[in-house]
Amino acid sequence: MLERRRERLAPISVFVKRVTASLLLAGGLALLALAAGVAGYHWSAGFGWFDSLMEASMILGGMGPVRSNEISAAPGYAKVFISGYALVCGLVFIAVMGIILTPITHRMLHKFHLDDRDME
Repeated sequence: MLERRRERLAPISVFVKRVTASLLLAGGLALLALAAGVAGYHWSAGFGWFDSLMEASMILGGMGPVRSNEISAAPGYAKVFISGYALVCGLVFIAVMGIILTPITHRMLHKFHLDDRDME
């Protein structure tokens, strides 16, 4: 997908397509994680759909739970889901940042390693 070290730098149109594809993939992964969180909060903790969306969004965004009093009164399996979801959200954040930064970092490093004659 990406050019190799000895290949010429990709045109800007190819770079824009790569960044767009990365953003779409990262957004899809984030939406998938959000949907799993909303469903999990709704079915395990018994929250309404909008409250589940709020809780899952806050955890996915790294802010933490909003309704912590109700979570402490939730059944044990809901607490297990919430703990697992929080851990998965940390990994999703790392994955999303990696996906987004890959084409940008690759282009920067590729341009740095090219000789002047390769830029022509």
